Amino acid sequence: MTPPDNSLPTPPQPAHTADTGREAALHRYRRRPIAFMLHYVRRHGRGHATIIGAIMVAVACNVGISAIIRHLVNGMSEGQQGREAIWVSIVLFCLTIICDNAAWRLAGWTASGVIVRVGGDVRHDLFRYLTGHASTYFAERLSGALAARVSAAAAAVESLENMAAWNLLPAGLNLLLAIATLGTVSPWMALALVAMTMGVGFVIYRLAGRGQGLHLSYAREAAEVDGEMLDVVQNLPLVRAYGMIGAEHARMRQRIGGETGMHTRSLRYMEKLRMIHSFVTAFMTTGLLVWAVLLWRMHRATTGDVVMVTTLGFLILNCTRDFAFSMVEAMKHVTRLAETLDHLLAPHERSGVAETVMLSPAGGRGHVRLRDVSFAYPGGAPVLSHFNLDIPAGARIGLVGVSGSGKSTVLALLQRQRFVQEGAVEIDGVNILELDDASLRASMAVVPQDVYLLRRSVRENIRYGRPDATEAEVTAAAEAAGCASFIAAMPAGFDTIVGERGVMLSGGQRQRIAIARAFLRNAPVLILDEATSALDGESERHVHAALERLMVGRTVIAVAHRLSTLRGFDRIVVMEQGRIAQQGSMAELERVPGPYRDRLLAGARTLPG
Repeated sequence: MTPPDNSLPTPPQPAHTADTGREAALHRYRRRPIAFMLHYVRRHGRGHATIIGAIMVAVACNVGISAIIRHLVNGMSEGQQGREAIWVSIVLFCLTIICDNAAWRLAGWTASGVIVRVGGDVRHDLFRYLTGHASTYFAERLSGALAARVSAAAAAVESLENMAAWNLLPAGLNLLLAIATLGTVSPWMALALVAMTMGVGFVIYRLAGRGQGLHLSYAREAAEVDGEMLDVVQNLPLVRAYGMIGAEHARMRQRIGGETGMHTRSLRYMEKLRMIHSFVTAFMTTGLLVWAVLLWRMHRATTGDVVMVTTLGFLILNCTRDFAFSMVEAMKHVTRLAETLDHLLAPHERSGVAETVMLSPAGGRGHVRLRDVSFAYPGGAPVLSHFNLDIPAGARIGLVGVSGSGKSTVLALLQRQRFVQEGAVEIDGVNILELDDASLRASMAVVPQDVYLLRRSVRENIRYGRPDATEAEVTAAAEAAGCASFIAAMPAGFDTIVGERGVMLSGGQRQRIAIARAFLRNAPVLILDEATSALDGESERHVHAALERLMVGRTVIAVAHRLSTLRGFDRIVVMEQGRIAQQGSMAELERVPGPYRDRLLAGARTLPG
């Protein structure tokens, strides 16, 4: 089959660009967990309004039953004269029970959709934001801990929503309506209850605030333990190769022990608050009953009033207990959410330049230029200083030099993984900091040393280069990259799952899948980052043949330690300490004294292969 046409870059695909407006909105909530949650409540406002309205109706029915019972008891106390009141009370009781149950079922049915969607939105938005971070962000953190934090944030929001819907809101409304109903028996009783409730609530709130540090420490430790566990699982071959299974078991036992200890301290602090609240509310409920009986003895309250006060007293006891316990539990979830958002919603590393320019699909051909570029890593010395490099469209340029000379930094700046601090990196005359992300990514394809493959089928990994590619185009790209024979030998052909990071494939096969992906990408600029350095001789020959086909008609920028891989390139650029020490064709550099002939070439001759 004919390989894909290499003449034009693939048009940019704006559908794949990051939603910068949504990212900016999320960043505002980094240290505002409650506002973060309310952001999603507003997004699903109609559903939440239905839930709140249904709960308010249900709570009103619940408190109304106590008033109906008072009416029933008073009717029974009046003997024959109260017969009508008795039957009215029974009818109202039945209707109220039906209304109460219907309201709760409406709230539950709506919440089962709305709250689940909120959790999904949180995971999706945090994932989008997380993937917008620069390479440095991921280098400094455990990937497993980050993934765990995304799930933890969604779980915390869902828990807070459920707690608000089924504990805090009903308890709070029940408390307010119960106190208002008690006011019909004695306004002073209602006022006293309000004062005591507010006092108890304030004390519990202040004490709960002092436990924030415990909850925060536990949240951090739990995320780190999850991250370390995933880190060990991902590197299990290394652990086994060095006989460190036992050591890792011991280490994990120690870390989990520390986490469970923190969790226990966090939970027991909450239990202390619950004990304080239980004693206070028991005293309050007993006081209400004694007060009602005294009013009855003074003929200032009916028998029904005493029964209602008793009923509402237990309701208030349960409501204040549920409200206080839920508040403490909610604060724990808020603390964990705050810790998670503080990590995930750190500001994205940006150039400060608006990324709005789009390359024309038929315009440029891959002219790359680094103009007076300076760059230093945070806290380090300059890696590049006033660096200049002009690469004409269609040229093949090799970057060589010892480790630390700046080769990888040049590639990182080209791919906008890092941002220049002075000067500019241009593609076809456009500063890449001004390019929108889709145009930048469509302008280049990358074949790295450590190939990234997703745990998906061969077809999906190749099609990652261009998701809208047809089946024929995927097949043509695979053939052009020399993949067709080994893919045909796989159990399910193109549908074979390659395993995590492509573990089911050999190094050479992974490289050729990456080359097929680059063929499909059909970008004008091709970046080769040590694409063959980790391969055996046979695999390297296959990959070289595929790369030769891929490089036709493209601007190629290659970093290589094996100088033989750059044979036939138009120009070799020798880098030393962030500057160009020499440049020219391979034949020219071999003839003249300098770092290429004296150090790099001499060193290569001492190595096997």
